[in-house]
Amino acid sequence: MDPDRGANEGRLDERVVTTLQGMSGRLAFSGLRRVLGAHPESLSRSLRRLTREGLVEKVDGGYRALGPRPRVDARSDRDLRSIGRIDLPPTERDGPLLGRLAGRWFGSLRWVGLLQRPEGELLAWARRDGGGLVLLGLRDGVLSVYVPAAGPDDEPADAEDAAYELLFHAVQAMRPVPDGALPAPAGGILAFGLDGPACGRPN
Repeated sequence: MDPDRGANEGRLDERVVTTLQGMSGRLAFSGLRRVLGAHPESLSRSLRRLTREGLVEKVDGGYRALGPRPRVDARSDRDLRSIGRIDLPPTERDGPLLGRLAGRWFGSLRWVGLLQRPEGELLAWARRDGGGLVLLGLRDGVLSVYVPAAGPDDEPADAEDAAYELLFHAVQAMRPVPDGALPAPAGGILAFGLDGPACGRPN
């Protein structure tokens, strides 16, 4: 085997395991490929090797890391920025909405997988331009959308636009109807809030 190829495969294997451990959840193949920027064939070979070695497991909805996982503590929620939230009606509070959203693509958002966080299980999408993740979670009857806290190279406006796009599709998924009409779901949306800095919320 070409030593350079072996080294590249080893680096990809390490990145796969690190990503699956760090994101602490189940990532779809396409989501993992998008996050890593890996070629599909190279990623397939890497996942087969890691599965044989007992480091990765294929599960419903994608792949997850096996073995010791990093401890996720309450401080890790500080690396997320809340963009908006919807107080759901009782008919949607037990999670059927998340099942209707998981695994789907929406406009510029591509499905990544499910992440385990202190906030609970979060659904994750990546922006098509590769600019970052948008996360959606449900806790205590409130649907919230998050983006990672801005890094030095991030464009906050792009991240917020993607988050608002996801919220729009989440509202649509509550009660899709023919001809694109969008009535309120049964029971109505109880409250809708935007958390981003550009929202002009009163003090």
